Amino acid sequence: PKPLFGVLGCTSAIVFTSIGAAYGTAKAGVGVCSSGVLRPDLIVKNIVPIVMAGILGIYGLVVSVLIANNLAQEMTLYTSLLQLGAGLAVGLCGLAAGFAIGIVGDAGVRGTAQQSRLYVGMILILIFAEVLGLYGLIVALLMNSRAGFVDFKCSS
Repeated sequence: PKPLFGVLGCTSAIVFTSIGAAYGTAKAGVGVCSSGVLRPDLIVKNIVPIVMAGILGIYGLVVSVLIANNLAQEMTLYTSLLQLGAGLAVGLCGLAAGFAIGIVGDAGVRGTAQQSRLYVGMILILIFAEVLGLYGLIVALLMNSRAGFVDFKCSS
């Protein structure tokens, strides 16, 4: 069962970031569609939250592929647990960022349709929400880079 935790990390990286990206895309997309009825000229401008939510899925894909490339039938428990930690780090950060982007994007797009000065504030808040996912990606990459460095193996 040694690669089990690595497989769970690989799976959680892509699953949780995809859930966050899907929620962010759906929530912000509803806002764009609703505001597009009254202000169709703002649809392209207000699609930024949807793009930012989609980027979260890419973070999970990158980490998931990196973990999958290092999976083997015989690996140390240390490596396997590091891969689980890396997958959970990017996955849960991407999930939280997706929720934030979706909620801010929905409210921001609807508000921008009524008051155009809200756009800059919405973009700034979205950037801070996206950075949460980026933090998870950075930590996951650092953890995964350490996954192969073990000086000894425990005899079992």
